[in-house]
Amino acid sequence: MASQLETAMESLITVFHTYSGKEGDKSKLSRKELKELLQNELGSFLEDQKDSSSVDSIMKDLDEDGDGEVDFQEFVTLVASLTVSCNTFFWENT
Repeated sequence: MASQLETAMESLITVFHTYSGKEGDKSKLSRKELKELLQNELGSFLEDQKDSSSVDSIMKDLDEDGDGEVDFQEFVTLVASLTVSCNTFFWENT
């Protein structure tokens, strides 16, 4: 039986690969794929994800290597940053 952390890690990998590769490189998220992931998976945490300029800003911040796509490491950076930001809220409300 997997631990909670192992299950969370598996979920990150599964979610990323559910959206990556629908167009172009199968190991990266295009802008369109990133937008779809943000809307479907992080809609409650990122209320501005429907705004094109917000998606462009998130893409620019995440795309460390400047290739116009988000790889898994860049995606995990987003999730880790959101998790750190939400830590106080969740900790105080448990």
